[in-house]
Order: sequence, then structure tokens, then C-alpha cells
Amino acid sequence: MKRFACRRQFLILLSSASLGVCLRSSAADEAETVRRFLHNYASILHATYTDSWSAACELQQSIEKFLKSPSEEGLKQARQAWIAARVPYLQTEVARFYDGPIEAVEGFVNAWPIDENYIDYTAEAPMAGIINNPQDFAKLTVELLVSVNEKEGEKNISTGWHAIEFLLWGQDLHDDSPGRRSYLDYVKAGDGIRRHAERRGEYLRLITKLLVGHLKQVADEWAPEGKTNYRAGFLIAPAHESLEKVIRGMGAFSGAELGGERTMVAYTTKEQEDEHSCFSDTTHQDMRYDQIGIVNICLGRYQRLDRKEIRGTGLLDVIGKKDAAMASKLQKQLVESLKAIEGIPVPFDQAMKGRDTAPGRLALKRAIDALQAQTKTLAAAAKELGIQLNL
Repeated sequence: MKRFACRRQFLILLSSASLGVCLRSSAADEAETVRRFLHNYASILHATYTDSWSAACELQQSIEKFLKSPSEEGLKQARQAWIAARVPYLQTEVARFYDGPIEAVEGFVNAWPIDENYIDYTAEAPMAGIINNPQDFAKLTVELLVSVNEKEGEKNISTGWHAIEFLLWGQDLHDDSPGRRSYLDYVKAGDGIRRHAERRGEYLRLITKLLVGHLKQVADEWAPEGKTNYRAGFLIAPAHESLEKVIRGMGAFSGAELGGERTMVAYTTKEQEDEHSCFSDTTHQDMRYDQIGIVNICLGRYQRLDRKEIRGTGLLDVIGKKDAAMASKLQKQLVESLKAIEGIPVPFDQAMKGRDTAPGRLALKRAIDALQAQTKTLAAAAKELGIQLNL
């Protein structure tokens, strides 16, 4: 992985990170720690969103190359570019759920689960989807695809990471591999599925362009040179208000989203459509880097795609000013959650099947329990800081 030299190195870093906690701190010390944390938080988000935009640009280039001359190798490279581009984006998701700039476009960026039939053919409906319906959707445009996103229901997703994923992999109908869409889907021929190969390519091109634009939009809102962007308002607002947003978003993401919607729901239903990245079988990567995003903010660190590292005050330092023992407890739980997530067998859609005593199910339950414990401690820490979380 580009992000870290190896899994072991990152776990050692997380386990041994110094909290810089003073046994006694004044109100002024606490206020200064919060101020430094908020500035570092903004810097981390700008870097992470910028990396995400940059990686999405590389994905766009790979897709353009593939569409220019479709081939099996070209499709493989586009898939690898999608997987790589997800790594920084997943680490931004810790900044969800407090009405930050991502929320204005998130429904077009990472909405899921999706109804594949809304976009393109499936095994059950070989001529389904917008792509195969030129009668109602004669000309594909960015504006059209934005307008029909979630138009008839929350699963009617027409844009974003997972729409791109579906167009690169196709349905996952196999226990031993992800989706097996052929590159020939993008080569025009005959009267069947390949009849609309050019429309399929144009659809893929347009939603990738849209994704790149949305990520740039959010990155700009966190840019340090902005005078009127979100970052500027975030840093001049009362520190307690901005801190509350950070912790509220992190708590909701750690508990209800990562530990709930993305893990507990799949564990309960055992349905493949409840798996986050179900076409590419990369849900294990989703969970890992989502958790690393939480760790980044807690430690105040982020290693960029160019290997340069941001280091500064983290949320654990803020918590430690109030309760050093609680900060230490949360730090240990961050390690435990990451280890538990990494212990889930790959692929995720096979791990969630079977009886509750099956190894995959047991590993998944351990991850759920670890995330719940982590979230509970985060809520207790928030209370120490005068912030009430309803998680």
C-alpha cells in the first residue's frame, strides 16, 4: 500500500504515539490545545481532499485511455486506478455528518447501495438502465445524470464512486472473485448489450468528470488561502462550536455509519447489496481506511500520497487535557478496532455468510464490537469536553 510502508508499522505508530498530555492544565492551555487542533484538523482535511482529487484525476486519465482503445489490460488498469483513488477519499469520511462542505455533494459522490438496473444491464434485466434507454435519455450529459440521481428513490444512484465501480466491474455474481464485466461492453457491435457500448463509455466518462469536479469543490472549501470558504468560517467560529462539529461527525461516522450501516447491517442481513463496495470486493479496504481516517484526526497526523507527512495536535491531545486516562483508553481502542477490521477475512461478502460461529462471522462481530466500544468512549470523552453526543 502506498499510504503506509506496512500494516505493522502503522499499528506500531498508533500504539506508541505520544499524547503530549500535561497532568495539570489551565483553561488557557486547554483553549490553546483546541485552537491548535482545529487548525491542524483543517490542514489534514485540505490535504486529504486534495489527494483524493488528485487520485481521481489519475482515475479519469486511466478511464479516458481505456475508452479510447478498450482492452482487457486497459480495463484492469482503470480498475486499479479506482481502487487506488479510494484510499485518500475513504480517509476524508471522518468529516461527515456535521453539515460540512462534503454534505452538499456527498449524495453524488459516495451514495450507496445502488440499484444496478437504474444504470445498466444486469443478468436479470439485459436491456435495463439509462444507458440502454436512448428513447427517454437521448443525450447523456452531466446535468441529466445529476438530475436523475435518487430521483425515484435513494437506491436510484446514477453518479459517484459506486456507479463508476459498477461500470468497471459489473455485477458480482461469483463467490471467488469480484464482478467480471468484459472490456467488450465498451466495444460497439450487434443488437444486444454491446449495441450501446458508446453510450456506456460516455456515461462512464461523464460521471468520472463529475466526481473529479465535486472533489475539487470540497478541497477548495478547506484551502488555507480561502478568505470566505468553509475553512475560514470554521476557524473564526467559537472554538467550542467547531470542536463540537468535529466530534459529532466523528462519533456518528464511527458508530452509526461504519459500525452500523456499513457493518452491522451487512452482518444482520447477509445480503451482498448491503456490502459497501460490492462490485469490486474491496469493502475490506473501505473499512480499513475509514478507520485510519478516524485515527488520523485523533493523532493529528496524515501521510500524503507524495509521502510527506502532516503532524500536529490531535483530538487525543485535546481529550488528554481533560482526562489523560480516557485519552489513553481511546488510543488503545483505536488500535483494537483497526486490528479487528484487518482480521475480517477477504472477501467481505463471503465473511458475512454462514452461521454466527463461522470464522468470518466471528471476525466481523469482533469488528462491530470494537467500533461500538470506540464510539462509546468517544461519546464519554465528548461529555468531558462539554459536548453531548446522541449516538
